[in-house]
Amino acid sequence: MRRKKIWIAAVLAMCCMGVQAQETREMVFPQAEWSKAGDILMHTPGQELFCGVIHPSAGLFEDYFDVDKAAEEHRGYISMLEKNGIRVHTVMGILQEVGIDSLRALADNVLVYDISGIANESSDATEEYRHGVISKMSRNDLIRCILLQPMVRLWKTDNNTGYEATYIQNPLMNLYFTRDQSITTPRGHVICNMNSSQRSPEINIIELCYNHLGLKPILHIDGEGRLEGGDYIPAGNISLIGCGMRTNDEGIRQMLEADAFGHDTVVVVRDHKLWQMQMHLDTHFNIIDSNLCTMVRSRLEAQPGQPEYDTCDIWARKPGTKEYALWKKDLPFVEYLRNRGFEIIPIDVDDEMHYANNFLTIAPRHIMAVGGQSEALQQRFRDAGVTVEWIPLESLIDGYGAAHCMTQVLQRKAYQLETSTAVGGVNAQHVESGTSYRLNGSVANENDRGIIIQNGKKRISYGL
Repeated sequence: MRRKKIWIAAVLAMCCMGVQAQETREMVFPQAEWSKAGDILMHTPGQELFCGVIHPSAGLFEDYFDVDKAAEEHRGYISMLEKNGIRVHTVMGILQEVGIDSLRALADNVLVYDISGIANESSDATEEYRHGVISKMSRNDLIRCILLQPMVRLWKTDNNTGYEATYIQNPLMNLYFTRDQSITTPRGHVICNMNSSQRSPEINIIELCYNHLGLKPILHIDGEGRLEGGDYIPAGNISLIGCGMRTNDEGIRQMLEADAFGHDTVVVVRDHKLWQMQMHLDTHFNIIDSNLCTMVRSRLEAQPGQPEYDTCDIWARKPGTKEYALWKKDLPFVEYLRNRGFEIIPIDVDDEMHYANNFLTIAPRHIMAVGGQSEALQQRFRDAGVTVEWIPLESLIDGYGAAHCMTQVLQRKAYQLETSTAVGGVNAQHVESGTSYRLNGSVANENDRGIIIQNGKKRISYGL
C-alpha cells in the first residue's frame, strides 16, 4: 500500500571513503503542473482496443490505428518516463495484484446473460448459473471479462446443450486515456462522472486502482454533474478547470461545495467552440512552468464573439475558509494569463492537429511531447529553454489524445505554498523582487489603483 506522501531518498556517493549524502524529496498530491513528477498511473491498451478501431467514430476515436503498434508505442512511452526516475503504476499490474474477490465483484457487474428471447426461462436459475461461472474464472479471465464487458444473448434450441447464443462486447477501448476518469488535486483524488456513457464503467476500475494503492478518493461526482480529467490543471496557487464538452457547471459546483480543489482560487475556463478535436482544456492549453504555457493559435488570436474565444470565471475564497464566491465573470482567458505573468507559446494548426499541445510536463520546462512537430515549434521551445523529449505516438494519437491524456499524475514534488495575502491567493515568497500584484494574483502595472502587493506587503497605489 502506498502512503499519501511518498518519500524518495537519493543517496549519492561522496568519495571513495564511503561518505554519503542523502537528499530527501517530498512527493505529494500535485499542486502545480510544472513540479517534478513522481508517480503516474497508466494503462497499456490490449485486446479491448480492437472494437474501437473497427469503427473509430463509435469508439470515440479519430481514425483507425494498429492495436499492436499502439501497445508498443505505449510501452515505449512508459520506458521514457521511467528513465526520468518516474514510477509508473499500470492498471494491468494492479489488477494482477488486487484481491480475487474484488475482481469477481467487478466481473459480476458487467457480465450479462440476456434471456429476453426465451419464454418462461427462470431468471433465478440463469443468475445462479452466471454466478457459478464467475466463481470458477481464473484471474486473467476475470480481467478479460472486466475489460471486454461481454453480453451473452441466449435462445433455446433442440440440439446439443439446448442453448445457442450470440456474443456482444462493450469493451473499455478508451481506458488508456487515464487522465480522464479522475483528477488529482492538492487535496487528493476525485472520481469523475464521464460525459460518454460507454466510458462510465472505466471509473470503477480506476477507483479500484486507487484503493489498492492506499489512495482513497475524496469525492465522487454524481447525478447531472460531469467532470473529466483532461479539463483540470493545477497551477501553483490556483486550479484551472475547463467547462465545455466534457465538464459542466454542476460537476464544478460539486467540486467547489466539497472543497475538493484545494486552492483558494479556481479559474473556470469556458469553452464556447465545443469541438471534438479540442474536447478538453488540455487539448488547446497547457502549462510548462510557473510563467510559461502553450495555446493553440486559433484560441490565442481569437476575438470576442468568435467561438474560439475563451473566457473565464474566477471563484475565490478567503484563506482558511471553505466557501467560494464568484469574484469575476467572463474575463478574457488570454488576458488573464498574461496578467498573471505567463508567456504563451503559440501552437500552429498543423502542429495542433498532430497533438503538439497535449504534452506532459514532468519538471519545470521539461516536457514529454508527440514527435513529428514542425521545426518552427521546436525552435520556440528551444528559445524558451524547454527540454522536450519527443515520443513516437503515431498510432495512439488517432484515438483523439496524446501524452497528457494517457497519464494520471498521482504525486509530484512538493510545491512551496505560502500563506496567501489576499482572496486571489498571491504568494509572498514566490514573487520576484520588485514585482507588484493585484489582489487577484495577476501582475499589476503602474496605472493600477487600489491595494497592491509588492514583496509580500500591501500598499495603496494611486496610479499615474
